[in-house]
Amino acid sequence: MLTPMATGGNSRRLPERLAEIYAKLGEQERRSLLDFAEFLLQRGPDSGTTGPSTGPASPKLLPRPESESVVAAIKRLTGSYPMLDKQALFSKTSELMSAHLLQGREAQEIIDELEAVFQQQYRDYVERFEQDA
Repeated sequence: MLTPMATGGNSRRLPERLAEIYAKLGEQERRSLLDFAEFLLQRGPDSGTTGPSTGPASPKLLPRPESESVVAAIKRLTGSYPMLDKQALFSKTSELMSAHLLQGREAQEIIDELEAVFQQQYRDYVERFEQDA
């Protein structure tokens, strides 16, 4: 999140500041910035959740491509596990996305961790569902 200091203390300047940053980035960094913005947009409140059902929903596991970006993996996993609360996943997925973008951790390593996070969240979801039944 850009702080008031990063935006010059003027929220009306935010689009201008983002444009300045974008213009100074290389092509790969621009793509990463756009991918991250799309990820943030996808996790928004209107991104859709499933309603109540008679049993825990089963994941619709989408196959992992041989070559996949972190953002594509998040989209794939979100599609595979539509029953999971996106807000509950946001902290860990954001942390892993930041580790990839800012710390340079390898995409495959991050994707492996993302898959583990989604699997654990699904196990927790099933456990909560069974406790409430």
